[in-house]
Amino acid sequence: MLEKIAAALRAAKSIAVMPHISVDGDGLGSSLALCMALVNMGREAVVYLEEEIPAMYEFLPGRSMVKVYDGNVKHFDVVAALDTGDIKRLGSRAKLLEVGSVTVNIDHHNTNSGFALLNYVDTEASAVGEIIYNMISLLKQSIDSSIATCLYTAISTDTGGFRFSNTTALTHRIAADLVDKGVNVSEISRRVFELTSIGKARLTGEAIKALELFDNGRVAVIVIKDDMIARSGAVEEDCEGIVNIGRSIKGVEVAAMIREKGNRQVKVNLRSNGDTDVSEIASAFSGGGHKRAAGFVAKAEVEHLKIELLGHIEKALKSN
Repeated sequence: MLEKIAAALRAAKSIAVMPHISVDGDGLGSSLALCMALVNMGREAVVYLEEEIPAMYEFLPGRSMVKVYDGNVKHFDVVAALDTGDIKRLGSRAKLLEVGSVTVNIDHHNTNSGFALLNYVDTEASAVGEIIYNMISLLKQSIDSSIATCLYTAISTDTGGFRFSNTTALTHRIAADLVDKGVNVSEISRRVFELTSIGKARLTGEAIKALELFDNGRVAVIVIKDDMIARSGAVEEDCEGIVNIGRSIKGVEVAAMIREKGNRQVKVNLRSNGDTDVSEIASAFSGGGHKRAAGFVAKAEVEHLKIELLGHIEKALKSN
């Protein structure tokens, strides 16, 4: 199937690439890398985002190919969704799938719904960046330092700096090849894993104060409210990674961050340290993801949702 997708890209003149909403390093890095390779082939290629590039990823090459989607529907020969488990995760850009001559879905989430004409889902891949690395080879394009930087960022962020259990020997081999092509490892690591804003630092303090433990310390929950963000001087993207505060506590098997956005809009991130499959928990709320990293959005009162979520987590822990 990956070869079929490569053939469709080779035959196309215009391609739109779309990662999921609230874009992360894998979605953005993979999209930029693919677009740069396509432009090198003489194709018209654009990355459509639902929102502006997060500040932590502004260093990535290829930003000139990124556009924030304005709602206008334009025909493309190929419309490709990357790192997107479900069509709802495209937001308003989903309408572009209706006008693309060929629709493509490249992903590694085991909950992917297969919403495109051509679907390639490799759940063994640590990141979509690994798949795009292979795709560029199928397109017979070379990987320069700019493409390598985007792919390395994609892979390193989705593996937690090569610390998560999805990291494989192949992951390291691909990363080594990217380093050989000119990646500045220390600079990427500093920007992605070390640099923070004062707002994020203060929000982290608020999150630690708000952290609750349940089930004899096996479950950690952090609720982030609008007033916490306002007090901290933080912005929405500063919530990224907050869930790992709970995940890092000794004895915690499942961690959750519940982001209360007002008007009963709630976003939940889930992480697992053990055998508990949090993608199954997320699917109970029409979400999805991976075994050890998943999430969902809902319209609910936070306290009611927290109680319901804890019930699902407790059930999952007992089943193990």
